[in-house]
Amino acid sequence: MWSLIVAIVIGFIAGLIARAIHPGDDKAGFFITALLGIAGSLLATYGGRLLGLYGENSAAGLITSVLGAIIILFLYNLISKKLKA
Repeated sequence: MWSLIVAIVIGFIAGLIARAIHPGDDKAGFFITALLGIAGSLLATYGGRLLGLYGENSAAGLITSVLGAIIILFLYNLISKKLKA
């Protein structure tokens, strides 16, 4: 349970960093950015566990969470552009 809470907090910070790093014009607000960062952190945490990079009770670090958030943000931008077109 504690690792999930840590992943959410790290994901919030990672979402803000990913938005600053990711190029392009994002129209996503603060809450969408935070949710995408949390999703990226959870992706990095559970993906890392599946690959055997993390133990059962450990969460992804900040760098891998930022990478996960950038991936989620990229997918979000692709989907939102297709819905607008």
